[in-house]
Amino acid sequence: MPELDVPYFAELAREVITAARAHGYVVMLDQTDGDVARERELLGRESRATMFDGLLLSPLAISEDELRGRTNRVPVVLLGEHIFNGSFHHVAIDNVAAAREATEHLIGLGRRRIAAIGDQPYSTGETAQLRTIGYRQALEGAGLALDESLIIPTPRFHRHLGAEAMTRLLALPEPPDAVFCYNDLLAIGAMHALARAGVRVPEDIAVIGIDGIQEGEYSSPTLTTIAPDKARIAETAVSTLVGIIAGTASPPADAKAPHRLLVRGSTTTDSRSA
Repeated sequence: MPELDVPYFAELAREVITAARAHGYVVMLDQTDGDVARERELLGRESRATMFDGLLLSPLAISEDELRGRTNRVPVVLLGEHIFNGSFHHVAIDNVAAAREATEHLIGLGRRRIAAIGDQPYSTGETAQLRTIGYRQALEGAGLALDESLIIPTPRFHRHLGAEAMTRLLALPEPPDAVFCYNDLLAIGAMHALARAGVRVPEDIAVIGIDGIQEGEYSSPTLTTIAPDKARIAETAVSTLVGIIAGTASPPADAKAPHRLLVRGSTTTDSRSA
């Protein structure tokens, strides 16, 4: 996993451990920090030297060419982040659809000046770029003009970066009336900045995230989010890896896990939606 202190990865790791246990396997967990050298090291190890039978990797930095060129035979299944176009066993949600649904939720509430926090316009930022595509598609589908000043990039998806991005948006001559954040931590950071500025959520600015982390159930207000089915992601990844180890797996493919919209207090004051 890239960052074990990021709740999404911690919650996903728990689901992986549960799924692996059901198949009779024990999970050894390591943190890559999204560092390309660490990802290369894990992919270059032979299983005999590391005592593992297969590797689930959520890569942030390594390239597809490097993955293709690895010399060992350790079975690998990739999670999230990078786009691999069916070249490897890969499990993720449909990021374009998830982002589009998040933005459409805001549009459906009557919001018309919708910002986006979390774009990453560089080679390893594919997930963010897919979410930007979904955001743009939703605006276009609703006939809303795109304002590039409302798209705020962040190098990572951390709380303080969400707060900083929201502060930038509030400084605009015409601030947004809603914000789509590319993960829940960015959204929680954004709501912190809004609270400090005396801006009401959702009355003045509605906020939505992606990840469905437990922290969002206890934020104030509670956080509306697109929740990936983490249990399905884990079970799909583990069962695929077990199949590769046993020699029964299908050819490499991108497996899409489902997601759902959880409407809470950051986008509506209707308590029935919480």
